[in-house]
Amino acid sequence: MLGYDQGKNFTYDHVFQPKATQVEVYEVVAKPIVADVLNGYNGTIFAYGQTSSGKTFTMEGILGDPVFQGVIPRIIHDIFNHIYQMDENLEFHIKVSYFEIYMDKIRDLLDVSKTNLSVHEDKDRVPYVKGATERFVSSPEEVFDVIDEGKVNRHVAVTNMNEHSSRSHSVFMITVRQENLETQKKLHGKLYLVDLAGSEKVAKTGAEGTVLDEAKNINRSLSALGNVINALVEGSSHVPYRDSKLTRILQESLGGNARTTMVICCSPAAYNDSETKSTLMFGMRAKTIKNMVMVNEELTADEWRRRYERERDRVKKLRVVVSKLEAELKRWREGETVSPAEWFTENQYMSALEEPRDTIPAAPAAGPIPAVLDSVGTPTGAPGTAAVPGRPGAAPQSLPEAQRVVAGVPDEQVQVLYNQLDDKDEEINKQAQTIARLRQQVEEQDEVIRSIRQDREAQLAEITSIQAEYQSSKEEVKEVLQALEELAMNYDQKTQEIESKTKELEEAQEALSKQTRVMNSKDGELNQLKDTFTNQKKKYTEMMSNLLKDLVDVGECMSDQLTKPSFGTAERLDEEFTVMRLYISKMKTEAKSLQSRVRQLEEERVQHVQLMRKSEDESKDLRTRLHGLEVKIGSLTDKVDDTESRKRQLQETVDSLNAEVAKLRANEQLLAGTGEQNQQILAGQSSIRAKLDEEFKRQSELYAVQVKELRDELDGKQKKLEELKDEVNSLKFQGEKSDEELARLRKECEEKTSRLESMEKAAEKREQAKQDLRGLEETVVKELQTLHNLRRLFVQDLNNRIKKSASRMNASAANNQLTTANANSPAQPGSQTNETLAVDLEDDDTAHGGSLAQREKIVFLEYNLDKLTKVHKQLVHDNAELQCELPKLEKRLKITVERVRSLEASLKEAKEGAMRDRKRYQVEVDRIKEAVLQRNLAGRRGQPHIAKPIRAGHAPTSPQTPANYRSSQPSVIRPSIAGAP
Repeated sequence: MLGYDQGKNFTYDHVFQPKATQVEVYEVVAKPIVADVLNGYNGTIFAYGQTSSGKTFTMEGILGDPVFQGVIPRIIHDIFNHIYQMDENLEFHIKVSYFEIYMDKIRDLLDVSKTNLSVHEDKDRVPYVKGATERFVSSPEEVFDVIDEGKVNRHVAVTNMNEHSSRSHSVFMITVRQENLETQKKLHGKLYLVDLAGSEKVAKTGAEGTVLDEAKNINRSLSALGNVINALVEGSSHVPYRDSKLTRILQESLGGNARTTMVICCSPAAYNDSETKSTLMFGMRAKTIKNMVMVNEELTADEWRRRYERERDRVKKLRVVVSKLEAELKRWREGETVSPAEWFTENQYMSALEEPRDTIPAAPAAGPIPAVLDSVGTPTGAPGTAAVPGRPGAAPQSLPEAQRVVAGVPDEQVQVLYNQLDDKDEEINKQAQTIARLRQQVEEQDEVIRSIRQDREAQLAEITSIQAEYQSSKEEVKEVLQALEELAMNYDQKTQEIESKTKELEEAQEALSKQTRVMNSKDGELNQLKDTFTNQKKKYTEMMSNLLKDLVDVGECMSDQLTKPSFGTAERLDEEFTVMRLYISKMKTEAKSLQSRVRQLEEERVQHVQLMRKSEDESKDLRTRLHGLEVKIGSLTDKVDDTESRKRQLQETVDSLNAEVAKLRANEQLLAGTGEQNQQILAGQSSIRAKLDEEFKRQSELYAVQVKELRDELDGKQKKLEELKDEVNSLKFQGEKSDEELARLRKECEEKTSRLESMEKAAEKREQAKQDLRGLEETVVKELQTLHNLRRLFVQDLNNRIKKSASRMNASAANNQLTTANANSPAQPGSQTNETLAVDLEDDDTAHGGSLAQREKIVFLEYNLDKLTKVHKQLVHDNAELQCELPKLEKRLKITVERVRSLEASLKEAKEGAMRDRKRYQVEVDRIKEAVLQRNLAGRRGQPHIAKPIRAGHAPTSPQTPANYRSSQPSVIRPSIAGAP
């Protein structure tokens, strides 16, 4: 530092070397403030310096690291360690708040929605941040959770000098409230842990945009802090605390009621010499500030009342002393001689004003009277110094004067005077005996008082033990109430889970109802399809029978035509063939439509099977959920039983305490009969005991009412649990019935599936029959074509035969003419006749051959017709069987649908009943919660937060580990404090 300013000295309380550890910094900077805060003082620790000088590292360090953690985590551990080592009668309430000053706006780091908080003053004109979030904590881990939550929301940025530059001033405030449960004494202290943002030069940091605006606001607030310190150092009448929110919040820390420690963080680099010099000058000025600290003690109404009564009693005693002194002074002024025994001495004054140690008035001390008289001299300048005759202390001084009086007085008067002296001596002896007797009585009274005091101390010890037992029972009742609150919270959670499960059950029921409706619609469609299929099958059967009849008729016609050919047969065959072709085409179309319908029915069957499987899975899920609910209800029942047993134990404890109180009252009555003096001595004790009895009676009645209410609530909960068990059992029974119905429906579905498969096989058979009919149709067409060709050949043959017969007839006529004309030539007619016979024989052979072929064709057609007849009869038989099975299946399907509907209706009724019970149960739970909330609010006396009390005298959960500090060179300044103890 000599290079900065030769000969310039900077004076501080302590200077740390660059290699100083975090432990060394904490031991010097923060550790002394912990005890002060716990004793009711305010404290402030804040770090000041340029940017990147190690302020945040000094204050926070690395949280959780035993070596590099900073002041804040170590001071948190130290506070709780001190609490754990203090008296067990102390109860602490600790709350923390965490906020930052960013862009001259106070922003709550625990609630990011609070971005512009204001600073107000309380009734003592102490500034505070209004609306800041306050969290009650009971362990260091909870404090660290709050710090982690706040650090996430803090503003940081990257500059040329620091990778994690703080862009705001952060303030972590710890408020400690302490209460002594025995003396009811209350103290509170606040600890401000401030991490200031560093002053920076834009040329070095390279700030731009928003970072530049942040740097301007940081430098402005630090400048306002410097102005406040300068005004305090110079003793100015006006201190500009209101120029910045930072100085407004730290008003008590700068010249107010707080023990303040400032850590000056400097950079040893020559590059930052000007900033380091200004920082050191700032620390020098801040060191000269003087704070006026005092203990923050909270006086209750009872404390104020006790102080008032004490001062009132003191005034009464002073008035009595003044009245005694005035009476003595009046006697002196009237010329009366006051004996030293009647003088009001300083000891009597001190004893009259002495505060009693306890509420029982002590008896006045009785010292030896002669010693007191010997030790007290006559006041100087008091009137009436003449000695009283017969007084031992005055006889030596008055003897010469008496001799002079006797010399001039007659002997009779002297004798009378001597007789009077003898009488006075006898009176003095009697008074001495009376004094001795009274002294003995006083000693006896002292012994009685000592014994009474011993009895009182024993009774006080018993009362103390009773109070301790009462306090323990009170704590047990608090624990029971907390357990009941936890039980209520768990009950609310279980109720929410039941509501969610109920919603899921309702959704599943809705899905099941939807699936049932879909199944009903599918069943209706299936019935329609079955009806359509039946009608189509009837039409197909009728068409087949008609076709067979037509085939039979065609065969008969063809046989008639073949046997008796005629010219009108051809036209009739053409017409019958056309009709047959039309019937066959209709059969093809109907067969195709039936085939498509069968495929559609198969797809619908698959869908129905999938729906049944899905409903089965959902029923399994419902059963598992129902089992889970039964398990949860069982656990709740066990908790209720545990609570009931604990309640009975507390009731037995209260009864035993009542019995002990009755014994104490009996002892008190026995002690009350010892006499009037004992009653006067025990007056204060009886008042205290009456107050304690009244308080205990009130608390006992309150706890009895609470226990009764809790018992009634537990009985109601037990009844509700039994009702829920009944509902669960009924639901379980209905679920089992539903499972049985589902199994039966599954079985019926399987049967229907098997029958549908048989129907599919029958359809396949029908398809095969259709294919056979198609082949038969082709065969019939071919045969008809063959018959048509035969008919055409037959017609041609007939025409040829007719032509031949005509030519033969012409030839026979010509032969007859030739026979008659040529009678002379016999050989020629014979030859012609032979030729004609030959032709006729050939024609007969040809006709015979043609009839044989036709007969063979007719036999073949008859054979095919027999086959078709058999196939038709088989199809008719199968169709009749299917028609017989179809009504049975339809009847079973209707029964299944009706059963499903009845199950849905019963499930709906059960759901409505469960909803009604749940609503009643929810209303009851809301009522219980409201009652518990009102009781808690009445117990909290209007406090808006739930405090987490910490009882002192317990070992810490985890020991504090030391930490190192490796950063720049900080200097510590502790401003001098006027009036510090």
